[in-house]
This record gives sequence, structure tokens and C-alpha cells, in this order.
Amino acid sequence: MRVLRHYRNGALRLAYEKEGSGPVVIFMHGIGGNRTNWAEQQAGLGGRYSTVAWDARGYGGSDDPDKPLEFSDFADDLNTLLDHLGVRTAHLVGMSMGGMIAQDFYGRHADRVATLTLADTSQGFGAASEADRRDFLAPRLKPLQDGLTPADLAPNIVDVLAGPEAAEHVRQRLFESVSAVRAGPYMQALKATVTTDFREILPAIDVPTLIIVGTHDKVLPVSESRTLAGAIPGSELTLIEQAGHLTNIEAPDRFNAILGDFLDRYAGRATTI
Repeated sequence: MRVLRHYRNGALRLAYEKEGSGPVVIFMHGIGGNRTNWAEQQAGLGGRYSTVAWDARGYGGSDDPDKPLEFSDFADDLNTLLDHLGVRTAHLVGMSMGGMIAQDFYGRHADRVATLTLADTSQGFGAASEADRRDFLAPRLKPLQDGLTPADLAPNIVDVLAGPEAAEHVRQRLFESVSAVRAGPYMQALKATVTTDFREILPAIDVPTLIIVGTHDKVLPVSESRTLAGAIPGSELTLIEQAGHLTNIEAPDRFNAILGDFLDRYAGRATTI
């Protein structure tokens, strides 16, 4: 049974849900998500792992940023969460923006990472030009700056996120996830995300790394994951056929089987609680 809990990093009160016991696995959602995106993974792995799904600052049950957001703030929050849990090392599983947070965290706290699972994510925006970054931000920020809400934009966003065979209940979950996003923190997260560049970190990663991507991911396509796999020594790349951007929600059984097999091989690398 998942239990909602909180911890503090400075003035901010941050939320997470824990289920199960065993080696610790931390799940980190994407830019349009929250901790509930990982419900199937916590249920599926909670019998043999201590699963923790957080709400990043500005999301779900966590407080909004109390200062202009820097992308490194997420890594600081994660480091504080591990301290709060009494965990020295953890398996990190990140979806999209969560995968970027995992890469950033590794660059800052490599000794606390047991394994990395990078799902439907990228090496950041370091290779993008200023014009490319503006082109990425403008259509995402302007509707919100003009007064629309994430719920107003959710139907179109779901069309981009979902794969061609996504069931209606999957589309509904994606709609609810995007609709729950708070506009202010979301805009801050977008602006912070385009400052990321993990290209120097990737060749230095020396923990087991799994990369997962949906073959119909239109947000961060397979080519992005192939780039990650080519840059991280010894990494494993697995494609989930017909799935879109949120593979863990759209194909939870397949995602859990892939992730479970990977974690079972390296379970003992993480702290057990």
C-alpha cells in the first residue's frame, strides 16, 4: 500500500509516496506529470523493492519553488530525499524530465547512484542553438502567458504524448496528469530544462544503465535514446513497440518486465530499507 509522506528541503515541503520494502528505487516523473504516474510500477515492484515516487518541487503535493528555479534544484531535492530516507545509494528511474534529473544527479552525486534507468529522455539541450531553444519554448509558454491553463491545453498535449494504439483509459490518465500541472511551476520547469547539457556526464557514467523508449515517441524520439546509448559505456537500450512518450503508463506490463529484469540483476547495489 502506497503511503503519502513529506520531507523538507529548506523552506519547501516536498511530497513522495513509498510502497514496499527492499533495495530502494526512486521514480521521477516528467514535466507534465506527478508521482501518480508511477502507480503501476510501485504496485508491480513493491513486493521486492522499496519504491519511492516523488512530486518534484512545483508538482502534486510539493510546494512551489520559493525562488527562480534552476535545474540543479531538482538534484538538490533528490539528495535531501535520500538523506531523509537514510539511504546511501538508490536505483534511479526517470521519465523524460525525470531522466534528465537523474543524469544531472549522477554528475553531482555519482556515489549515491546504484543504477540508472532513463526512459524517453535525452542528453539535454546543449546541442541546440538559441533559436532552437526559443522555438521550443515559445509555443509552450505563450498560451499560458495569455491566460490559458494546462487543462485547456491538455487535449492537444495528449495527442502528442500518446502512441497510435493508446487505449482511451491511457489517454484519460494523460489528460488528468497534464491538467493537474500548475502553470507557474510548469513554465519555470520549461525554462530550466532548456539550460540542460549532460554530454560531458554521459561518458563518465560507470553504473549499470538501462535506456527505454517508445517506438512512437514524438516528444523525444528513438534517435535521442540511441544517442544516449552510444554515449554511456555499456548501457542497454530497449524499445517498446507502438508506445508513445510515456511508456510506463501506456505499456506498464512491458515496462515493468523490462525494468524488473534489469533491477533484479543489480538489486544489491542499492541500500535496503
